[in-house]
Amino acid sequence: MRIAAGVSLVVLGSGAVGHAVMTGLDTGIERVDPFKDMKNRPQAGHGVNFLLVGTDGRDKITPEEKREYRLGGEPCHCTDTIMLVHLSADQQRASVVSLPRDSYAELPAHQDPVTGKAHRPHPVKLNAAYAEGGPNLTVRTVENMTRVKIDHYLEVDFTSFMRTVDAMGGVEICTAKALHDQNTGLHLLPGTHRLTGGQALQYVRSRHVDGAADLGRMQRQQRFVAALIKQATGGGVLLNPVKFKEVSSTLLGSVRADKDFGSEQMLALGQAMRGFTPSSSEFASVPIGDASYPVKGIGSTVKWDDQKAAQLFESLREDRPLAPPRPGRPAGRPAAAAAPSPVPVDVPPQQVRVQVENGTRIDGLGGRVDSALRATGFDTTGTPASGAGRDVRRTVIAYDPRWDRSARTVAAALPGSELRAVAGQGRTVLVIAGSDYAKVVPVRAEDPYQGEFGVVTGDQVVCGK
Repeated sequence: MRIAAGVSLVVLGSGAVGHAVMTGLDTGIERVDPFKDMKNRPQAGHGVNFLLVGTDGRDKITPEEKREYRLGGEPCHCTDTIMLVHLSADQQRASVVSLPRDSYAELPAHQDPVTGKAHRPHPVKLNAAYAEGGPNLTVRTVENMTRVKIDHYLEVDFTSFMRTVDAMGGVEICTAKALHDQNTGLHLLPGTHRLTGGQALQYVRSRHVDGAADLGRMQRQQRFVAALIKQATGGGVLLNPVKFKEVSSTLLGSVRADKDFGSEQMLALGQAMRGFTPSSSEFASVPIGDASYPVKGIGSTVKWDDQKAAQLFESLREDRPLAPPRPGRPAGRPAAAAAPSPVPVDVPPQQVRVQVENGTRIDGLGGRVDSALRATGFDTTGTPASGAGRDVRRTVIAYDPRWDRSARTVAAALPGSELRAVAGQGRTVLVIAGSDYAKVVPVRAEDPYQGEFGVVTGDQVVCGK
């Protein structure tokens, strides 16, 4: 949620808007001092690091909104979302690392900001740092865990998030599977949806969509952030001074930030990032060693993989891209003209075993289909066969009902095909190529993690054109 207040403001501050609109926009920011009396901080690296925090504040939400979006109950006064965002020194890349809120953390010695009571170092879940010591203790704890020096602190609550999304005209999200969460009220069918502010809040808060819990929620938050960047840079907000001011004023009206973050910094960054697109952003989550690490008195926590996490944060400190370079593109550089996005699917094509048969009299059709499916990532047998019939017009996808999700992934790559359930067929999906075959459409898993740190770039997770 927080990169909405960081990156979107950065990109919104560029283009035709300029100083005239930016002047005075930061007067409504509530200031905090997250760096007060901090000592022994990590050494500064290259680029700029933001700690972006989303809290569960809901004081300004109407009773109707609380009922509609399941926001009842008392807030925990803790961090609901924590993201570490690194803007590269050359202004070509934003690296966003999600920190699980249930991460095992050890708070440094500190004083209670209200009572003044001294507390010794002790273990907690990461989101409790805010409850015990506010922004200052949160920054100290994250710096101790990552050894990344934080340059700016930005904080937004539920109300600011909802109003900002509405001011932007909503954000487009696509999903390959139905998303239902009774706790938040989220109900999305497969397909593309334009979410209002309240619906977007349901989307980024949902933890009970599947067994991935909070880790799955972080993936959805990252997809939302990528979609938000796409909306800000391509939806007319950037070039429309009236829309820009409306969005910025809405967001800044309830944001909390350090004293050195203001309109001048936003404008300078925005002008340097005029070409910023979803492909300029990369998203990762901290590598996990134990997703259910028990701690006496705290319960189940998320324990990081110390070695891999250290390598991840070293890359941030040294201003290196996290995502592996793509063929034909220098590391960290966005594509000059992005190709159409592959169709998102539920099951990665690499996990789908496919046998191809030629159901026509067209010589070599089976081989062409097999090769095209393999090039898209499917695990084909590489030995296409001749079908029992030679007059198949419409391509058939025969599958065992137990592997129906795999069959739907194949169907997405072969639009217009006929799905045919065959009990007992086994995990291999059979494709009988018909005379209607034209091409294989590229597909990708909805969460296509890749590379050493499981990184995706923004253009891989936004909806296709």
